[in-house]
Amino acid sequence: MSAKAIERSLWALFAAFMIAVPWIIPALISSFWVSVIAEILIWSLLAASVNLLFGYVGLLSFGQALYFGFGMYGVAIGIQDLGLSFWPAFALGIVASMTMALVTGIFAVRLTWHYFAIITVVFSLIFYFLALTNKWLTGGDDGINFALPPTINIGGFNKSLTDPIFQYFFVLCTAALCFLLMHRLVGSPLGKAFLAIRDNDMRARLIGLNVYLLRLIAFVLSGFLAGVAGGLFAFFGRYASATYMFYHVSGEAVVWAIVGGAGTLLGPLIGTTLFIIVREIVSTHWEHHSLIVGTVAILAVMFAPKGMVGLWNDFISRIAERSGAPVGAVELRTEP
Repeated sequence: MSAKAIERSLWALFAAFMIAVPWIIPALISSFWVSVIAEILIWSLLAASVNLLFGYVGLLSFGQALYFGFGMYGVAIGIQDLGLSFWPAFALGIVASMTMALVTGIFAVRLTWHYFAIITVVFSLIFYFLALTNKWLTGGDDGINFALPPTINIGGFNKSLTDPIFQYFFVLCTAALCFLLMHRLVGSPLGKAFLAIRDNDMRARLIGLNVYLLRLIAFVLSGFLAGVAGGLFAFFGRYASATYMFYHVSGEAVVWAIVGGAGTLLGPLIGTTLFIIVREIVSTHWEHHSLIVGTVAILAVMFAPKGMVGLWNDFISRIAERSGAPVGAVELRTEP
């Protein structure tokens, strides 16, 4: 069996499992884990925003929590203070995130390497402290609680995220759509231009690419992914808080993306899944669960330098070679 055939079979099994989660997981374990899986999907979008910049453009950002927070507050303020319904509030959160990414990106993408990482942290800290001090708008540490408006309200048909099954499928469909957009982006001419900049920005300039503009576009797109994640998380918890704008949230997303596999489509999802499941299991037995999470991160980096996806791709390739079948490109890489 070729690597492509193996990969297609696994994709089919994965899709079937994700669709059946609301019924399989409660029967096997507990309904609590359905919420955990939904949370994993949300956080994987934040890790995907890191991956877009680092894995495909070569810019390591520690400020993605800023745009995540703007997505949260856009939703919360839109519903609580502006009286918006579900979709306008969601759109407000995403637009706010992309606007902030555009404003900060104008300055940040002029820099590279550690200078870029530092300035993204600085912007994140500035707006984190502004959110803490302007309690009249953000609620500070206490945050903003809000009641969920209906997601769909057409005639007599009314659906809201208060329904756990509907909430799960809404999160699943939104995350799947974002990852599909990422897949299309990577395979597009714009995605190839991102890769050219990542591999050698000097050569990219020599062949006529506007490196500054392309980096800025990638930065705004990463703000979109983080904003979608923030908006979903606000709906998920009916809550927005400045705590989620702190740079340690960005740091976790960086770890998830790198351990999962930077520069791969599903790397952020796999890395997020690994660490959140470890956290949930260990935290019920030991309060110092961060030590276990850190140990897992160290081991993953040591024994899987290409990330978990890279390790998996190598494993599938070896199986295909031993079976004598041709080794095709494995779609998990999503590299042109």
